[in-house]
Amino acid sequence: MSIAIKANRLTPYMFMAPAVIILVAALLYPIGYMVYASFLDWSPSQRIGQAEFIGLRNYANLLTDEAFRESFWVTIKFAAVVVTLEMFIGVGLALLLDRNIKGMSMLRTIFILPMMIAPIVVGLMWRYMYHPTVGIFNRTLKSLGFEEGIPWLSDSTWSFVAVVMADVWQWTPFIFILSLAAMQSLPRSVLEAAEIDGANEWQKIWMIKLPLMMPVLIVTLLLRLIDAFKVLEVILVLTNGGPGLSTEIVALRIYRTAQEFQELGQAAAMSNSLLMVLMALTIGMFTFNKIQESRAERMRNAAMKEAT
Repeated sequence: MSIAIKANRLTPYMFMAPAVIILVAALLYPIGYMVYASFLDWSPSQRIGQAEFIGLRNYANLLTDEAFRESFWVTIKFAAVVVTLEMFIGVGLALLLDRNIKGMSMLRTIFILPMMIAPIVVGLMWRYMYHPTVGIFNRTLKSLGFEEGIPWLSDSTWSFVAVVMADVWQWTPFIFILSLAAMQSLPRSVLEAAEIDGANEWQKIWMIKLPLMMPVLIVTLLLRLIDAFKVLEVILVLTNGGPGLSTEIVALRIYRTAQEFQELGQAAAMSNSLLMVLMALTIGMFTFNKIQESRAERMRNAAMKEAT
């Protein structure tokens, strides 16, 4: 291969290199800064250069920090409940509305409205709705004959239910929109072939639609899981982590460690631990998604071949 041909092949990469270097540096520098901070005994009154280097002590402290372990358990429970509910409701709505309905564009606009509201406003709005005397939920219960209202935000069980309801209300539309888009992009010839073979609506959903949509559903599930692990503002406004530690998730624990306890190094170690969990989750989900994509592609090809 001549030098001229080699130079021509390298030219596009040389033009891209400055942008790629800037992009990678912009992404990695804050993470590297956080990793370095996690090895320091650092408070906001110090510059980072003045902080004492303490090695892995911040990470060792996490192993004996009961509040951090409790917040991790609350986070896992919260993410599992909200994502499961949102997936069932969002995909179910998409299956119901996957047809030519007059006014569908208006319905879609209405469905995405909750996602457009700032989380702080969502928290304030639901806090007023959960008010023990003037909130809409307890007023409705009293109008139905229940004298005792529900202690939405002052009971550890009901406060967890309260934050779950607010999150499901705001983020189910996200699942619905992506599921509906994936459903409407399925090859119509495959569905028509199934109808000719006598498949009913239920069989088309279980044997064709859901398997072919699985790669999109897995990515959607991953995005929601990552977001559920990081949710902060709504819970901060609704319950501030209480009563006790019943709704204190990891993001809120990190915020308190940095802002209230002034332990920036410890907060950085907590953030890195959460980052590692999310990276492991992401790698696992992408591996599973690759397997599902191959399976969906084989199904699509077989169905297209049968249809022709």
